[in-house]
Amino acid sequence: MTGADTVNDVKAWLARAAMAGCGMLAALLAPAAAMAAGGAATQAHGAGRSVVLITIPGLRWTDITPAVTPVLWRLAADGSAGSLVAKTALTGSCPADSYLTLNSGASAQYRLPSGRCAPLPAVTPTAAAPASSTTSQNEAWPAHLAAMPRLVRYNEQFSTRPDWGLLATAAGPGQCATAVGPGGALALASQAGNVASYVPGAGTDARSAIRNCPLTVAGLGSLPPASARQGPAARARALRSADQAAGRIIAAAPAGAIVVVAGLADGPVPHLQAIIVSGPGYSRGLLTAASTRRPGLVTITDLTVSVLRWRAQPRPAAAVGSPIMRTGRGPLAAAVRALIGQDTVVQVYRTTAGWFFLGYAAAEMLIVLVIALALRGGEVGRRRRRRTAYRVALVSAAAVSAGTVLAGLVPWPVLPHPALLLYGLGLGWSAVIAALALAGPWRRSPLGPPGFVSAVTVLVIALDVITGSHLQRDAPFGQAGLVGGRYYGIGNCALVSYAAGALIWAAWAALPALRAGRRSRAVATVGAIGLFAVVACGWPEFGAKVGGTMAMVPCFLLLLAAIGGARITAGRAMLIAVSGIAAIAAVAVLNYLFPAVTGSSDIGAFVGQVLHGSAGSILQRKASANAGSLTGTWFTPLVPAVVAVTGLMLARPGWFRLRTLARALAAQPLLRPLLTAVWLAGLLGWLADDSGVSVPAAGLPFALPLAIVIVTGIAGLEGADGMSGMATKDRTAARSRPGG
Repeated sequence: MTGADTVNDVKAWLARAAMAGCGMLAALLAPAAAMAAGGAATQAHGAGRSVVLITIPGLRWTDITPAVTPVLWRLAADGSAGSLVAKTALTGSCPADSYLTLNSGASAQYRLPSGRCAPLPAVTPTAAAPASSTTSQNEAWPAHLAAMPRLVRYNEQFSTRPDWGLLATAAGPGQCATAVGPGGALALASQAGNVASYVPGAGTDARSAIRNCPLTVAGLGSLPPASARQGPAARARALRSADQAAGRIIAAAPAGAIVVVAGLADGPVPHLQAIIVSGPGYSRGLLTAASTRRPGLVTITDLTVSVLRWRAQPRPAAAVGSPIMRTGRGPLAAAVRALIGQDTVVQVYRTTAGWFFLGYAAAEMLIVLVIALALRGGEVGRRRRRRTAYRVALVSAAAVSAGTVLAGLVPWPVLPHPALLLYGLGLGWSAVIAALALAGPWRRSPLGPPGFVSAVTVLVIALDVITGSHLQRDAPFGQAGLVGGRYYGIGNCALVSYAAGALIWAAWAALPALRAGRRSRAVATVGAIGLFAVVACGWPEFGAKVGGTMAMVPCFLLLLAAIGGARITAGRAMLIAVSGIAAIAAVAVLNYLFPAVTGSSDIGAFVGQVLHGSAGSILQRKASANAGSLTGTWFTPLVPAVVAVTGLMLARPGWFRLRTLARALAAQPLLRPLLTAVWLAGLLGWLADDSGVSVPAAGLPFALPLAIVIVTGIAGLEGADGMSGMATKDRTAARSRPGG
């Protein structure tokens, strides 16, 4: 990469960051723009165009160059380019997984008992086929996959409910679909394994079969990994061969056809794959879809529904994915560098995120242990130094959540040493946030520094999701694009940090009104912050987070009841318990009825699935994923124990001889409901989100340090007023403290 290329990439990144700063106006105009673009595309493809889908498993943008793959490079220059998330049921998809997912429009898989990739099933001619001795290798004939019923049964153990044969129906009633190669046959096979028109290879004799059918799926075989014993030379030879075969198929495509080249399957190491779409409506652009809301990024399930749309065939209500659309782009070379940068981003997340969270939690525990041992003792001076050390260290640790998100303001993926830059920038921003929290006029309040860090965390995440989720993309607390679970909105790892931060911020902001005896103003303050946080989290065009909304609403109602002095009766407890479900149900119905206003999201799509009777499998799949999260890593089974013990400590501090916590709870009546709400946010986030136990696991390193700072700060005040404004004998002195 030249210096000029780097400068151009940095300029493009800064332009996107500036666009993100346009804020609410851009977010509100986006649905209308998307609807207009969708309408134009529908008009372009409404006649039902021929579609030729060429698959090259393992194809990445680092492979496509003018010298090695001239056909694919020209196709990308004339068409639209993008990155494809090849994840199916598992991260690290196999070719068979990808073809089965294309076939059915839903995540599917097939593995050997060892867990390794299974070979593509054999394809045999039916009894009506001509004798092989007199039949050209590339003449089309009906064929059969004897293994298909077995593959269907294999996928019955999962909850994805594939619609077998869905891709083949895109040909239309009375129309044929041609499969080229075993991969194409697997993509177009019926549930019984029948393929109407099959060509074994992509030779010149396949032209008539491709031209005679409005839909062709050609599987050209997987590329060998560059890390294999043969090295890059073998991959380059395979690329040239695939490029030539793709050229023959493209030459045989009917006039006006939409041609797609997609790099299905991941190979030994998961990567984003290359995808090119060329034809009417896709000239010199960048691919995107409502499923990702990211320019240049689409998913494998988007392909099946897109083929249905291009062929003007109806899409089943239960189908997963969104139609692939086109946005503008600059020169192809710059677009390819950006797409390679997308893969760099996901590789940084894949290789570092797990170690980051493990090291993050371990470092916090070590800090607490060192401070407790080094400054142990009951002397007044030693206790004061211990509280100060806790405050500085743990406030700085909690600031990491917002700091790593703010790292996205710098174009680290296109600069040298991207991983080092990401975490270095994250720590730098964390230090800035912590310095402001500890040096501001609010520093003398027990909730001052924690409240400031919480406010910054919530505002950074909320404003990011309102403006398009640009900063969180593949950040440690953001969305993991390679995992294929979430591409926009609030990421699962940020959920508890966001919810706990909103609650602590709200309590801190209500303190001045409580001290002045203005309870109604305090309630209004908490209500306003809660409404902002919940809307940013749950609105389909913003955070689009179902589990987060279900968790936050009851927690804020508990905090509001405590601040307002309302007693929690059995009836009120019941209303609070169902409030989160009711809130997200209302948002879902609005999203279903008015998608152009509220934005495209899975939230509204779920309502349609309920109406069409297909929601049960989705709920079952999410419940299965939640339960499966308990065995994700060796340390995840420890998280439920930590959550349970933390709850018991809060409820019965005397059982654990936590004198500091007991003293703080006794001194400040509002502390228990606040900490209870924070703890409940982690518990409900765990239960309501399909990521399960990983939700509180990622939030504990944020919530626990701030809770320790608050508790030790309140316990260290002599008769302190810190929070409630109701439990001190010297109210006047407390009010005189700067920042309260």
